[in-house]
Amino acid sequence: MAFAFSGATSEEDLEVAKYGISKMKGYMSEGNGILRKDQFIQIAVVVDDIHKANKAWATLLGVPEPEIWVNHLRSNPDYPYTYRGKDIPCDLQMSVFDMGGWALELHQIDNTPSTFREFQDKHAFGVHHLGFEVGDARDKVIQFLKDMGYDTDRTIGIYPGSSWTIVDTEDVLGVNLNIKPVR
Repeated sequence: MAFAFSGATSEEDLEVAKYGISKMKGYMSEGNGILRKDQFIQIAVVVDDIHKANKAWATLLGVPEPEIWVNHLRSNPDYPYTYRGKDIPCDLQMSVFDMGGWALELHQIDNTPSTFREFQDKHAFGVHHLGFEVGDARDKVIQFLKDMGYDTDRTIGIYPGSSWTIVDTEDVLGVNLNIKPVR
């Protein structure tokens, strides 16, 4: 879809421009579904060798390699982490490429049970989830997905300032969903 503004007087052009911008904003966030494309924030890929994948992605994108770090996924009294309803800690090596409005995350997992281990055992490697930042609609989105029959308890993590929920949608959508109120 393309938008163009041109016309009569400056005042009329301004009104047409305002109308066009309003329509463009609507188009960019349109949809009657529970998720909108402007809420998309990430693609997470499970890889076999994060150092090799990190270097290859950096070369392909022509950017410096981002830092690789270990994310220790563990519950504590203030910030729970659960996998399939159980408090099971795991370690996840990861790196993040800023793709300008969304992120490409690379994940290499340990052998502990986790959403990522479950995915790797089933599929080997590839896209684990698409992430969406839904703000205050988080509970509404999770309930909507639960009402659709998806397992919303696959993984839940709470961390300072936000949370994340991996929703088990891969058998229908071909990929899991990661629902976050904020990044």
